[in-house]
Amino acid sequence: MDIQQIAKLCEGRRDVLCTMADKIFDYAEVGLKEVKSSALLEDYLQQQGFTVEKGVGTLPTAFRATWKQGEGGPRLGLLCEYDALEGMGHGCGHHMQGPSIIGAALAVRDLFQGKDVPFSIVIYGTPAEETIGGKTVMLENGCFQDIDLALMMHAAPTTCVDVRCMADMSYLVEFHGKSAHAAMNPEKGRSAFDAAILSFNAIEFLREHVEDDTRMHYTVRDAGGPANVVPDKTVAQYELRSYNTDYLRSLEPRFMDILKGAALMTGTTYTIPETHEFYAKIPCLTLNDLVMEQARAFQAPQLAEPRKKTGSTDFGIVMYHMPGTCIRTAFVPEGTAAHSAEYIKAGKTQAAHDAILYGSKILAATCARILEDPKLLEAMWKEFRERKAGKQ
Repeated sequence: MDIQQIAKLCEGRRDVLCTMADKIFDYAEVGLKEVKSSALLEDYLQQQGFTVEKGVGTLPTAFRATWKQGEGGPRLGLLCEYDALEGMGHGCGHHMQGPSIIGAALAVRDLFQGKDVPFSIVIYGTPAEETIGGKTVMLENGCFQDIDLALMMHAAPTTCVDVRCMADMSYLVEFHGKSAHAAMNPEKGRSAFDAAILSFNAIEFLREHVEDDTRMHYTVRDAGGPANVVPDKTVAQYELRSYNTDYLRSLEPRFMDILKGAALMTGTTYTIPETHEFYAKIPCLTLNDLVMEQARAFQAPQLAEPRKKTGSTDFGIVMYHMPGTCIRTAFVPEGTAAHSAEYIKAGKTQAAHDAILYGSKILAATCARILEDPKLLEAMWKEFRERKAGKQ
């Protein structure tokens, strides 16, 4: 593999890739409203000869772009996000992902085009990672069945890969009671807010009886009105997390009992209008090692050891079904928090542009190694199946 040629191919598109990233940064479109961001990526891929399908997986701002050479061969999956944070903008660096993986895809295409190497490149645009977890919806509606591995890029304070992430089950719950004047006839009311508070207290008691890495959060989204009125409706949000997807699912009946008990004690009812589930990743260390080998070869900045445990991401459900990894490329000082003003301030800097290109080079070189030695992909799948069977 000629890493100098890969670097040349990626750097040759620096201006167009970084200009796309800056435009997506300025659009700052939140989940499922990334109309201009997705269109920008789709149009460029079409110009580059990719077949583009829009609105895949039932999500209007999702897309699939494919390029194929020959029959059979590895099916290289490259995924990107482009949603911003509501009220903040691109405080997580998602504007950099699409241009970075496009740079990698085009470098791989140019490097192997015309050679006797059958393969396909499949790029998935995956919206709404920060909100509903678009990849979960897309997978449930048939996406990602046409790739053999999944690769991503994400901006970060260090250049590294992740090992594990937390499964997450999120619930939006509406408690329904009966309104009454809180001073004159409170006995006629049934407080939806009381039901929410009781459920929060019950979760605190549950904490003592769950495994150590379990996380449980809650908040009131709508308390239901002023203090002098018994609220007939309160909206609460809950999140349960664990590094083990199966264990997290085992907690769901206990959580449901908490909701039932809170409603029973207050004479209220409840509905759950919205739920989301993020899976825990099944790590593929063979792939992680291959990616980090390329990061060192290109002398990426602020190299770090793999992050053993991280938060939650909808990429977890994809990695629950196939080998995958995300290369995090540094563009801010080590220790800088994501979802922060510092991320936004650095979003269009030279360091951000460099991170886009490092991601392109690292992912392109990873794909090139797999195309040159298909046994690497076989080894990844062997490890993946073993880990999944062991529920690691």
